[in-house]
Amino acid sequence: MLAIAHRGRHDRHRDGPENTLAAFAAAVAFGADGIETDVRLSRDGRPVLFHDRLAPDGREVAALSAAELAAAAGYPVPTLDEALERFPGVLWNVEIKVPAAVPVTLGVIERLAPSHRLLISSFWHPAVLPFARFRGVECGLLLASHPESFDAFACLFPRDGSIRTAIWNYEMLDPAFLDQGRALGFRSYVYGVETAEEHRCCAGLPLDGVITDHLERLPR
Repeated sequence: MLAIAHRGRHDRHRDGPENTLAAFAAAVAFGADGIETDVRLSRDGRPVLFHDRLAPDGREVAALSAAELAAAAGYPVPTLDEALERFPGVLWNVEIKVPAAVPVTLGVIERLAPSHRLLISSFWHPAVLPFARFRGVECGLLLASHPESFDAFACLFPRDGSIRTAIWNYEMLDPAFLDQGRALGFRSYVYGVETAEEHRCCAGLPLDGVITDHLERLPR
């Protein structure tokens, strides 16, 4: 089971803010198998790694240039290509936050896919579809609700089998769904895991990876 650092390993007093090169470096130094990050599109067309829709000053990220976003945040905000090129040795889980970020992200992934391990995900499920054409790139659907049945869950995925990865909110984890999914070739990850007990619970489930802010709580 992979240990994936949610937005890097981040603590402003220890590792620096989330989704920064410092946080990514701290995750690598800790021994994380992978790093999760969030990509948005800046006004000047850059794939910036920033989780929130709004900058700290209340302006929309989409209305700011990359330089303006960094000034508003108070720290350097990396771009997707900058981060992937700096740390090529880990799995990168790239979450597409908005459909507008898809075209520029496609360009980065097309260039770097041959040399990187990549998992592309989104709550905007159609945003993931264009990435399924890249050989070796895993694509996953983020799930924040529990489908009414396993059949309803399976219907969320393309019939051609091009996407077979689900990324579950911890509170929606269903061991029966995990078992059924694994039997049919689905891969399963989880996010939103908080306590030490929750991490121990995940370690006993048929999961392929845990996306966590607390790498040290995950049994290895």
